[in-house]
Amino acid sequence: MRNVTEISFFTLVGLSDHPQTMNALFMLFLLIYLMTLITNLLIFFLVLTDYNLHNPMYFFLANLAFLDMSYSSVTAPRMLFDLVTKTHSIFIPACIAQVFFYLYFACSEIFLLSAMSYDRYIAVCHPLYYKLIMSWRVCTHIASLVWVGGCSVSLVHTLFLLRLSFCRTTSIHNFFCDLPHLYQITCTDPFINIMVVFLLSGIILLGVFLFTFLPYVFIFSTILRIRTKTGKRKAFSTCSSHLTVVSIFYGSLLFIYFVPSSSNMVNLNKMFSVISSLINPLLNPLIYSLRNKDLMEALMRTYYHLKLIQAS
Repeated sequence: MRNVTEISFFTLVGLSDHPQTMNALFMLFLLIYLMTLITNLLIFFLVLTDYNLHNPMYFFLANLAFLDMSYSSVTAPRMLFDLVTKTHSIFIPACIAQVFFYLYFACSEIFLLSAMSYDRYIAVCHPLYYKLIMSWRVCTHIASLVWVGGCSVSLVHTLFLLRLSFCRTTSIHNFFCDLPHLYQITCTDPFINIMVVFLLSGIILLGVFLFTFLPYVFIFSTILRIRTKTGKRKAFSTCSSHLTVVSIFYGSLLFIYFVPSSSNMVNLNKMFSVISSLINPLLNPLIYSLRNKDLMEALMRTYYHLKLIQAS
């Protein structure tokens, strides 16, 4: 860490410095964070324990639930701590660690959403070969690639981040540490780091982006060829939740990382950071559960099972 010895900590400016507003934000985000943990943990538990949900779609959904819990836990506890204690200082090693885990879970979710798109493509366009193609061995290999790929991309950015030094301002205009904010306050020219971001985005993430949305061209084409309205509705319902989640996730990330930063965009950037790191992990389980009959039935079975155990 010899390249970051000029200063020892950063100051997270946060969302507000007014005491009453900070207390209200604490209650709001504490509720959101607890609901995120409960809803995602419930989906993870249902997929793990209910035999009817032991198929590739719900296997990936359980991975998404675990990712959302982890993704939210990188930023929410620290933000809640700052809102309560009114101390916004974070040591540089802790800041770099937060960047690593934030990118790790964000990149893993990008790869996972792509894998889920492929799963929906096989289910809708090649239903007769679905079980053959999406075997448990294939699913576990895909999940392994998702987690390893996310870790690899995050590790590259974090290692390049260690070459930067910080000696001027210590203020980060957000409630957590992220690459764009650190690039703005570094004393070292971040050109190489920015090039790494764009190269990885262009080579890997752009490919993953296309692999996520391209299957829907074939999915919609297949759905339009279905003659019955019931068949069309059923086929569309299997992928509408995933498409909604992908659109919200990519929309917020594209604004945070690809819209030029300026003093006029600070508050808007904070808003999209809240959406990306706190709201999305809560919306994902709600979108899937409200639109998914199998999950609701599994929840009711678990409820009645627990009620019988309690009665006995």
